[in-house]
Amino acid sequence: MENGGGDVPENANDHCPGTQSESAGKADACAGCPNQQICATAPKGPDPDLLAIIERMNTVKHKILVLSGKGGVGKSTFSAQLSFALAEMDYQVGLLDIDICGPSIPKMLGLEGQDIHQSNLGWSPVYVESNLGVMSIGFMLPNPDDAVIWRGPRKNGLIKQFLKDVDWGEIDYLVVDAPPGTSDEHISIVQYLQIAGIDGAIIVTTPQQVSLIDVKKEINFCKKVGVPVLGVVENMSGLRQAFSDMKFVKPSEAGETDATEWALNYIKEKAPELLSVVACSEVFDSSKGGAEKMCQEMEVPFLGKVPMDPQLCKAAEEGRSCFIDQKCSASAPALKSIIKKLVKTQ
Repeated sequence: MENGGGDVPENANDHCPGTQSESAGKADACAGCPNQQICATAPKGPDPDLLAIIERMNTVKHKILVLSGKGGVGKSTFSAQLSFALAEMDYQVGLLDIDICGPSIPKMLGLEGQDIHQSNLGWSPVYVESNLGVMSIGFMLPNPDDAVIWRGPRKNGLIKQFLKDVDWGEIDYLVVDAPPGTSDEHISIVQYLQIAGIDGAIIVTTPQQVSLIDVKKEINFCKKVGVPVLGVVENMSGLRQAFSDMKFVKPSEAGETDATEWALNYIKEKAPELLSVVACSEVFDSSKGGAEKMCQEMEVPFLGKVPMDPQLCKAAEEGRSCFIDQKCSASAPALKSIIKKLVKTQ
């Protein structure tokens, strides 16, 4: 294969001009190349801010991206609980939210209404605990309901500013919560973090095919841009809920009436042992093997399954860790097992 300059992907067309060329993605030789769109939209040429990013990231031992192919699969919930867990393991942790248009991390960490402070060292993260700092555009909005209507270059500029201006200090882990898909934000964060050394990406999905189809694209994106896939997490892997926490209704032609009190009293009287049972239900269709089978087919690690747990949803809504009490009995052990596996590989 005859190619142009350096930075030529393995699957590039003949006469590829190179990903850093001004004609990358635009030259005649790029027509039909699977990398054409990525190359055409990626920033080109030397960037004077890269040195500042390298210097800032030198104080961060591990950099982990949390990605998803589709929105609504619980990626931000996983990012938040991963950060809580690492902090509770006595690591110094930073959580960077680069979901510019839908920043949910401030709420999930219990930091709504907080502001960013500046010092001579740069922007200071907002701290949940002394060893868990957070940065998000959500802290910059005058009104949390304001829509962020930005084109790619402005989003990329803020991501770059986060990386070069936030003073994380000496930390063990930087968890980066990215928006779903493979858009400008992903190309930018990968380009900027690769120069400073990125450990890899965790990809979050749900079991059904409609999610896995997009996750395969995410995995292929990582392979194309050279980001190791640390593993895939199957979230919402069946509903698990304590029988005593369930609600009951009586359906009729006139509608539904609440029967929770009656049902629980009946169970207490007739079958009290049921109150210690956990009810399980397959919410999403996983008959085709779910994420685990997909990982085998695509030769990437499978980290584990996290069940859909109403108590975990409540913890995220209240901005707290699911590990501090026994309420999240269905999801917390599964999350802890995944996180221990992840830490062990680092």
